[in-house]
Amino acid sequence: MPWKEPGKGNKDPWSSGDEPPDLEEVFRNVNRRLKSLFGGGGGGRGGRDSSGAGSGGLISVLVIAALLWVGWDSVHIVDEAERGVVLRFGKYSRTLDPGLNLTLPRPFETTIPVNVSNVRSVEDRGQMLTEDENIVELNYTVQYRVLDPQKFLFNVRDPEPTLQGAAESALRESLGTNGLDTILAGAGREKISQNTEVLLQDMLDLYSAGIQITEFTLKDVNVPMQVREAFSDVNRAREDRQRFIEEARVHVNSVVPEARGQAARILQEAEGYKQATIALAEGEAERFSLLLKEYQKAPAITRKRLYLQTMENVFGRSNKILLDADSSGNVLYLPLDQLGGGGGTGAGSLMPPLVGPDNRNESADSGSNRNPRREGRQ
Repeated sequence: MPWKEPGKGNKDPWSSGDEPPDLEEVFRNVNRRLKSLFGGGGGGRGGRDSSGAGSGGLISVLVIAALLWVGWDSVHIVDEAERGVVLRFGKYSRTLDPGLNLTLPRPFETTIPVNVSNVRSVEDRGQMLTEDENIVELNYTVQYRVLDPQKFLFNVRDPEPTLQGAAESALRESLGTNGLDTILAGAGREKISQNTEVLLQDMLDLYSAGIQITEFTLKDVNVPMQVREAFSDVNRAREDRQRFIEEARVHVNSVVPEARGQAARILQEAEGYKQATIALAEGEAERFSLLLKEYQKAPAITRKRLYLQTMENVFGRSNKILLDADSSGNVLYLPLDQLGGGGGTGAGSLMPPLVGPDNRNESADSGSNRNPRREGRQ
């Protein structure tokens, strides 16, 4: 189907049938309305009407702008981490809590937000004098937060420089009551930090600065560069001394228990020897008493029995050589070094008496005496 047919108009699918507005006409209408609003236009009665209408519109605009300004500048939303300090004509009025708050618009009241949750930090370094008149170089950090916004803003002109000066004063007081060795030691440094924190907080409370100290830290404490090498030698000597003390303590802990154990063992052995000696002595005394009773009953028999027992003990511990006196000659050869155990001295090397033909009677007599000895033993 053709787009254009006789009697049916324009069938163009890309056009809506309405022509677009003229931009120049739109701008002329806007300009005309603005001029009429602000008192512009021609003279005569029409001009006076336009001027009156423009004045009323200007007042309306001003009133609306004033109301918007009052609404915008009177409503304050204070964050949870902040507090709002309200000044009325430059003088402190009140402190706003977190949430939605209303104030008078400027210039009647002004609101200053102060962050009371953020932890702030001040860092400084310097040289100070110790109790023993030594100079130390140190670096310290003070962490704090705002406790009272009103005092923080109005009681101290410059809070951070004031805090820095107070921290230096408190640290000088703490270092002035401690020696260099205490300051350089780890435990002493921690104690000094705690004392300085307490002194600094007392000083700020006296100033009513509205500041709370959360932490005071000594980062680096050392002697000046000119004498640092000498102090390093002193520190090494101190460490060597501590090491020697520890080694001596370990040696003491190992030697003393051993010595105590040996002493206890010796005491126990002495006690055992004492008890054994006493028991042996008592036993000998008891045996002697029994022997005395037997001797009193039969002195001869007891005396002979004692003699035989003694001889048996003596000869039982010595070497003996038995010879046949009847078949032996006048000269006897005896390998005494072999028979006596190979030694030239001692009991085994003693030469026994030689028994010859002339001594047969003595041998016979000694042989005849064997039976009484056996009888005595029985």
